[in-house]
Amino acid sequence: QVQLVESGGGLVQAGGSLSLSCATSGNIGGIVTMGWYRQAPGKSRELVATIVNGGSTNYADSVKGRFTISRGNSKNTVFLQMNSLQPDDTAVYYCYALSLPSLNYWGKGTLVTVSS
Repeated sequence: QVQLVESGGGLVQAGGSLSLSCATSGNIGGIVTMGWYRQAPGKSRELVATIVNGGSTNYADSVKGRFTISRGNSKNTVFLQMNSLQPDDTAVYYCYALSLPSLNYWGKGTLVTVSS
């Protein structure tokens, strides 16, 4: 089992920045990919960004150039730096981990609200 705990959400004005963190615990040795997804009110959950163990990253088109995903030196933590936030970025942001053989883990989410 892997546990994921997000932190860093909150309220910010349009154009502002927030940084999200996700701490992992448990059987983290098999994690091969980590990432962030988000779910806005009335919408489906969507991918925001992912990062694999080798360091390659992938971003949704809507956040490219504004958001940056990274992992801590110990690989136990994943971060999401969000700049130039817009009201459309308002959502619950979920931390995600993919662990071998094919186990998906999710955090409980942290709310990001961007006011106009």
